[in-house]
Amino acid sequence: MPVGVEAWITQIPPITRGWLALSVLTSLAVQCQLVTPLQLYFSPKSAFINAQPWRVFTTFFYFGSISLDFVFHLFFFMRYSRMLEESSFANRKADYFWLLLLSSAMLLALSPLFNLPFLSSSLAFVPIYLWSRRHPDTPISLFGLFTITAPYLPIALVAFSWVLSGTWRAAAGDLAGCLVGHIGWFLRDVWAREMNGGTSVLSESPVALKRLFGDI
Repeated sequence: MPVGVEAWITQIPPITRGWLALSVLTSLAVQCQLVTPLQLYFSPKSAFINAQPWRVFTTFFYFGSISLDFVFHLFFFMRYSRMLEESSFANRKADYFWLLLLSSAMLLALSPLFNLPFLSSSLAFVPIYLWSRRHPDTPISLFGLFTITAPYLPIALVAFSWVLSGTWRAAAGDLAGCLVGHIGWFLRDVWAREMNGGTSVLSESPVALKRLFGDI
């Protein structure tokens, strides 16, 4: 029976666990100088014209060098991604993966507008935002200093990220994630229910993906 760190890791739901593992391994690879950030960032020219398609994926797994900002983003993304996957997406791995996949595509489309070479923190804010909208009455204690309700959590984290980094550019990536998270929330919780009258390809994963993840 797994104990200690191994037990803690195995308790993390699979999509969040895979995302966390790839993010940590990517930062460790940069820290050990096996790769450089210049080989990981996303730009349409590098990815599609210069035939470097891996940049479409690596941009979502590099949270920067191991630092306080790295720990901050990794902790909050893991915490709320896990909570969302265990609640709203319990036994629906394909649907959660589909949410992140669509969000990633939107962020790639928005990245030239925001001048964002790395989209990891932006994508991390998508589950944070969606969780906060689905639990509007939940009180949250931030660092034991003050208590807010869940809908204000993304705003508070963006402000803290701004203070931590000392530049608005770091907050711009987080704001882009909040924007995409809001779009995802609207399509899944408002459009699908009130306007579409049910699910759609934007709110529920394709059958082939459900079979791949063993959800059906």
